[in-house]
Amino acid sequence: MKIKLQHTPYLSQKIARDLLKCDFVEVRKDKDSIIAEIERIIDADIENENSLDEKVNTLLDNKEGDIEFYQADYKQLFWMAKKRLANENGVILNLEDRFSDISHKIIDFLWEEDYIHFTVSDNQVKNVIVGSFDIFVKGFEEADKCVYEKIKNYKRKLIPGTDDYQLVYNRLYEEELGKRGLL
Repeated sequence: MKIKLQHTPYLSQKIARDLLKCDFVEVRKDKDSIIAEIERIIDADIENENSLDEKVNTLLDNKEGDIEFYQADYKQLFWMAKKRLANENGVILNLEDRFSDISHKIIDFLWEEDYIHFTVSDNQVKNVIVGSFDIFVKGFEEADKCVYEKIKNYKRKLIPGTDDYQLVYNRLYEEELGKRGLL
């Protein structure tokens, strides 16, 4: 699952909550400022990937004639170009590696700016953050599947893309996230 900007407030809260629960992490600033900094770091990473996506789109738009002539699959070309340009733009495409990298950035910032203090190895704290990412992603995917099932079995048929559908989907989605402790 690709993390989007609208997910970062929830994800930041989850990471902060998990860090604050740890016995080996001493919190030196208020929870809201920690959440804000975590959100800023995750947003910067997502915006970096979005910038890469825009570069790839521009590149492919400039080659639109060739793409049509050769009847190439746009999605496949997009992915191939994105993979090729990812390293140049500092984007990590593998989710595990990406979560690990973001976790290190969070730990480094929070430690250096004296938001938190810990006496264990960085890896133990990083594992807490990576675990938060994993739980968050799995919870969001499960909630999404559950909502689709509920909508499919809804008494009145809802058409995807309509305002009614989106309204019901958002309401059910937030309920499911609440049940899973992600809100």
